[in-house]
Amino acid sequence: MPASASSAPPPPTHSRREDLIGRLSSSSTEAKLKALRDLKNQIIGNRTKKLCFLKLGAVPSVTSILSSSSATAAAAAAGSVCSGNDVELNDSLILQSAAAIGSFACGFDDGVKAVLDAGAFPLLLRLISYPNDKVVGAAARSLKFIYQSKLAPRYDFLQGNNMEFIQSLLNSENENVTGLGASIITHSCWTSMEQKALSDAGIIKKLTCMLGGSVTQKDASLESLATILKGNPEVISKFTEPENGGALGTVTELTKDKNARTRLLACICLIVIKNSAPSCLQDLRIKTKLILILLELLDDDQVGDEAPFALSSLIAEKEDLQVLAFEANVIDKLVNHLRKAPVLSRRLEGILIALANMCSRLERCRDRLLSLEAMKFVTDALSQDSGEVRAAACVCLKNVSRSVKNLSAGLFMNESFVAPLVQLLFDDLTFVQVSALDAISNIVVDFLAHKTMFMKCGGVKQLVQLSKSMDATIRVKAVCALRNLTFLVSDKCKEEILSELTQLTLRSLICDPEACVQEQALALVCNLVDGPLDSIQHVFAEDALLLHAVGQQLQSASKAEVLIQGMYVFTNVASGNEVHKEAVMQELFPPLANECESIMSKFLHSDDSRLRTAAVWALVNLTFPSSSGAFGRVMKLRNAGIVSQLKNMVNDPCLDVKLRARTALGQSITSGDGST
Repeated sequence: MPASASSAPPPPTHSRREDLIGRLSSSSTEAKLKALRDLKNQIIGNRTKKLCFLKLGAVPSVTSILSSSSATAAAAAAGSVCSGNDVELNDSLILQSAAAIGSFACGFDDGVKAVLDAGAFPLLLRLISYPNDKVVGAAARSLKFIYQSKLAPRYDFLQGNNMEFIQSLLNSENENVTGLGASIITHSCWTSMEQKALSDAGIIKKLTCMLGGSVTQKDASLESLATILKGNPEVISKFTEPENGGALGTVTELTKDKNARTRLLACICLIVIKNSAPSCLQDLRIKTKLILILLELLDDDQVGDEAPFALSSLIAEKEDLQVLAFEANVIDKLVNHLRKAPVLSRRLEGILIALANMCSRLERCRDRLLSLEAMKFVTDALSQDSGEVRAAACVCLKNVSRSVKNLSAGLFMNESFVAPLVQLLFDDLTFVQVSALDAISNIVVDFLAHKTMFMKCGGVKQLVQLSKSMDATIRVKAVCALRNLTFLVSDKCKEEILSELTQLTLRSLICDPEACVQEQALALVCNLVDGPLDSIQHVFAEDALLLHAVGQQLQSASKAEVLIQGMYVFTNVASGNEVHKEAVMQELFPPLANECESIMSKFLHSDDSRLRTAAVWALVNLTFPSSSGAFGRVMKLRNAGIVSQLKNMVNDPCLDVKLRARTALGQSITSGDGST
């Protein structure tokens, strides 16, 4: 029947929410209870409504109810007269307010922050010892939601009676309470000392017993066990001992559980054991089984988003497992998931990271991914809304482009790869910029004449800007990308790069406060001067600004990697004409230097064979017999004691040093007067 014209329209949604908040302050217990239930029902699983009610101050109001009703209960317990009906109503208030607080905290960091700011946490903690089991369960469940957030306060297992409290939680017959104990461990166990303390206190045995409980208990226990075992071979060794009731076998058996989340968590627990103590899990069948289970879980709606991350942690940096995964057609199956568009962000990120790990070492994996024409999914992901997905796509591209064969073919230096990567150099998220720089550093190595594509897309200009960043990580990666861009390029390209970079900026990078930036800047200069005489002239511009900067670093730096790169700059310069060779001699043996040991002598005495090699290479170029000034340089080297050092180095334990020392010594004899 149509409504009459006189019917009033319903109040606006905002007004109804404000009315609900108002009812939380009602003097009527029944009205408060109804308001709490209405609030809880509205916000469960709805982040938008949670946020709306947060802005209206719902959490402080609910916390106030919890506080006052808890105080009433405490007074009643102390002997105040209170009817049975009043006690029951008051317990209902405590239960509903505790549950509402948990609903705000569940999977919502803004809600957790509001709960903590309102002071609800200690109130909930005190309710764990409340005489009403339902209230205890509600409080424990809400605390568990809080402990699932990174914002939760860290629990100190080593202080006072805190370990006894954890034991009491795990010994409870209330499933929510044992779940809380496990959640606290998962959230707060960070150090090996805490892991050992938990193990010594018998916590692992208790968690192992919980593996035979309900689905909730199994899952909570598996997460906690993984946390306690991670990176701690000593604790893992105790866990796998027969005295623990076949705990490892129990976890392995749970990989067959009918519940998908339990299977995933059991796999993660075994992966933690495999990664932390490989000798405890050597069975090839279990490794293969883990790969197959995780592939199967990719199709699961409940845990499909997390399965590729678990797979990545299993195969990362482990060539043997990457081979097993390749043989199990992991790449094909992951790519098939990418074809099932649209793929949600979290799952897409995980799949890209898994593909990146598969392609980190094995050429056959890179070839397979390229043959499946899957790179279009990677390039599409470079423009995704999610920063995590963009970064994962960069990591994947970086690992696929590790192939010298494919770089030589110029496969990655085209606009479909370069343009979106250059755009990511402007990204608002630092971690995305870092990932993009890593990928760019690989693809710009490109051995063919395709590097102008990167320059035309504005890549050099932005790399130069990032080389001036206040963030040292961004700076070093930007300079590394510029270094690789200058590898085997024409002198015209070098001039274009230098005109954008400028001599002054490059000099400041050579003298950067961070040694890692100095190293990359010197390597960049080394590439600039590698080649014909015109290339060497770059370090002589502006009154040899760069050459002097390199010399200053060799005199003052202490990090071997910086010294090595500096010496290779001088090695390349010394391969030039007489002017170039003499300029190097001036830097290595300054005319006004005091009688102390020269830097060349120090480098030849270095414990680092790489630095000795670099130093001897420079001497080979400085003593080349056909050079008109070779005799004078050899005399100077002999007077500085360098020729004598070379004689002692002809039997150096490092083969490279030995061979170059013999060459340099032979040339010194040829260029000198024949005496040694």
